[in-house]
Amino acid sequence: MTTIFRLISYLEGISYLLILFVTMPLKYLFASPEPNKVIGMAHGFLFLLYIVFAFLIKPEKKWNNKTLIIVLLCSIIPFGTFWMDKKYLSKS
Repeated sequence: MTTIFRLISYLEGISYLLILFVTMPLKYLFASPEPNKVIGMAHGFLFLLYIVFAFLIKPEKKWNNKTLIIVLLCSIIPFGTFWMDKKYLSKS
């Protein structure tokens, strides 16, 4: 399950960065909202998967509640999922 969570966290992080640095500028600077809708929907789905898998993997990784909260917060910080992977997942 760790491998699946790692994949989800990478995809979620990439989709978040795409929203911040590609689709939002397209939407607001060039009046092109379509890419934001597509990437935004994918990001929303990946974000929900990330949250669910964080809770599912908590017992496997023996995370305490503080660690789980940090892992969850990493999903809303740009580049946070990549840091989380190195700190909490790549040790396995």
